[in-house]
Amino acid sequence: MSIARQKIALLVDDYFEQAEFEQPLKRLKEGGAAVTVVATDKKNLQALQHTQAGDKFIADMLVADANFDEYDALVLPGGVVNADHVRMNKRARDWVNRFTDDGKLIAAICHAPWLLVSADLVEGRRLTSYYTLQDDIRNAGAEWIDQPVVIDSHLITSRQPDDIPAFIEAIEGWFSPQLRR
Repeated sequence: MSIARQKIALLVDDYFEQAEFEQPLKRLKEGGAAVTVVATDKKNLQALQHTQAGDKFIADMLVADANFDEYDALVLPGGVVNADHVRMNKRARDWVNRFTDDGKLIAAICHAPWLLVSADLVEGRRLTSYYTLQDDIRNAGAEWIDQPVVIDSHLITSRQPDDIPAFIEAIEGWFSPQLRR
């Protein structure tokens, strides 16, 4: 199995970190994946480049209209505001719980692991995130590791924009039997 022909949902809210959205989106599409941009509340979205306004994007659909079962993987870009809003969205929490129940890939970078914490999915797991989330992750019962990418079962987590190449490689590797751990 390869990334080609995989159906991947990329879930965001306003003010996501643009690089953590654009770079995986581009690479996954180049690899032949069918990527759907799913937004929590509205289709017109504003990205951030760290703390400055980035580009505007339009989501393909809203999470309320999306079907869990249609996707092979869920990619969660970070950004403080984005991640804080996504984790408070019940449907988003339902999605990560369903993906976990089905053993489907969830890949979260930077602040996006907050959703996993809010969905009560991290206890006993190993993961990474942006360094400011380490207390939240530890307090939720997980082991926080300061590495570019941490893979624990079906969860891939990554720290920050500098780690995007390793994050994307881990996602692609998930669908490649030769690279999968």
